[in-house]
Amino acid sequence: MSNATRELTFSEAIREAYVEEMTRDPNVVMAGTSIQAPTFPHSKGLCELFGAARVMDTPIVESTLALWAMGAAQEGLRPIADFMFGGFSYYAASEICLASGQYYLLHGSQLPLPMVFIATCGTGRRLGEDHSVLPTGMLIHHPGVKVCMPSTPYDAKGLMKAAIRDNNPVYFLWNTGLMMNKGPVPDEDYVVPLGAADVKREGVDVTVLAAGMQTHHALQAAEHLAGEISVEVVDPRSFAPFDLKTVLGSVQKTSRLLVVDEDFERAGFAADVAAQVTEHAYDFLDAPVRRLCLPQMPIPGGYAEGNIVITPERIEAAVRAMCR
Repeated sequence: MSNATRELTFSEAIREAYVEEMTRDPNVVMAGTSIQAPTFPHSKGLCELFGAARVMDTPIVESTLALWAMGAAQEGLRPIADFMFGGFSYYAASEICLASGQYYLLHGSQLPLPMVFIATCGTGRRLGEDHSVLPTGMLIHHPGVKVCMPSTPYDAKGLMKAAIRDNNPVYFLWNTGLMMNKGPVPDEDYVVPLGAADVKREGVDVTVLAAGMQTHHALQAAEHLAGEISVEVVDPRSFAPFDLKTVLGSVQKTSRLLVVDEDFERAGFAADVAAQVTEHAYDFLDAPVRRLCLPQMPIPGGYAEGNIVITPERIEAAVRAMCR
């Protein structure tokens, strides 16, 4: 391949990862709801390229889809199970978190279980609870499942390729609102390692940790605050494994941390990060770690969603409050 860089949409980057990995490895197969004639463009044309035996439509039965993926992985395949929306994976919680998630660990890491779950999620499109909720809190609570969420097309392609090649179950979340966002993607084989955070913007006054769509919101807030408050934006890219080292290094420099998490506030990723940073970097903090999450209530559909969503303006206000 050449070393050229192209502008791809988020969904095009995921699709390109699919095509490259399915071409490279005939054991990579896919199944999910509406992927042959896809609802979302990240699987467009794959059935025509690789055939219905490798790109399969399934009924809307998430638990069965998850168990299919587990069985396929046990038989030597590398399955990708597409739930369409992250909230739907709650119907397969036992199969994801207990059966497949802990399989590799319970067998002493002797029996690989390479499988990828993928789903969109996130607020901002007024789709209501099941179509918006992030299942990250549930997923990272249980050992064995790797969980990632890219914010750029570059990261989307690299993380998907890493997920497909991994010998453990990986849950790949992507924000529905980023589907058509464009960004540079190299025309070459590369991976983004699972568990490696990325500093998207350097700063010295406060660290904002944000994933997916919220990375973009944090960058907008940081740009608006430039000249007044210097904001460092860190994208975790992976919730599990989590790159605590990069976050601690940033906090040691800025002395303040705001965790922006599009999940509910209680017992989620933000709460876990706040606890870990307080435990390991307490002496560096000039202010308590602050969380900016969704309130502890169902995500409303329609225009009512605007009352609870996280926006650049809310991030900006939280940063200002921390730096007073």
